[in-house]
Amino acid sequence: MKDTLETLVQKANSGDRKSLEVIVLNITDYIYNVSLKMLLYPEDAEDATQEILIKIITHLSTYNHKSKFTTWVYRVATNYLLTYKSKKAKEFAMPFEEYAKLIDNGHSNTVRYASNEGERALLEEEVKVSCTQGLLLCLNPVDRMVYILAEILEFNSVEGSEIMGITAENFRKKLSRSRTKIRNFLHNKCGLANPKNPCRCHKKIDFLIDEKIVNPKDLRFAGFSQRSIDLVGRLGELEKSIEIYRSVPKFKAPKEIFKKLQQTITFS
Repeated sequence: MKDTLETLVQKANSGDRKSLEVIVLNITDYIYNVSLKMLLYPEDAEDATQEILIKIITHLSTYNHKSKFTTWVYRVATNYLLTYKSKKAKEFAMPFEEYAKLIDNGHSNTVRYASNEGERALLEEEVKVSCTQGLLLCLNPVDRMVYILAEILEFNSVEGSEIMGITAENFRKKLSRSRTKIRNFLHNKCGLANPKNPCRCHKKIDFLIDEKIVNPKDLRFAGFSQRSIDLVGRLGELEKSIEIYRSVPKFKAPKEIFKKLQQTITFS
């Protein structure tokens, strides 16, 4: 039987470096994915993940085992991410009204940046994920994190409030506010959430490339064998506002994170 993370923490705090390495390998993807959803840009998410892992390692002895270890990990990650100064995310973030204008502009029935269906499929997926992830930045950081924890990562209000360090009632209020804003926006603007809307991901490809929001030579999110855009297409309308986010595949954290961490902290 494999040791639980909680058991591995006990061993690591007793000086077992191998257990510490296993812990890091188990939690890195969790931290990277929540960082990516908060910060949008992979390079910022990578830097944030590195710093969060160092905080977790150096403060591992403060974990008191009163909650699940992963809950404590998300608490450390949340505290860091809410204060992280991301210049790129700050520059891209905009009010919902401005984001609506971005959605309304630049529709095209042709895709001049794709020479075949395979390239177009990747670019369409890149637009879908980039657009919906970018929409999260219309929320202020606290409301964004609440939405990510509850709607995307599926923490309940008790777990979410513990991670955020607020009351469960306050967590639910913030979630309701964030959920309404995101759901209303998607229902009014997104063709995936509501087929009556004119916007379609493939129609935005050229515009977003021209605006340098999507780089066809360096895709951040596409490249998976099963496209999340296809999964959303099979869902009922009431589910779509949430599943547009939950359908996005979990991303593997770059191997460079662990390599850099090894240079900072010796595991063996």
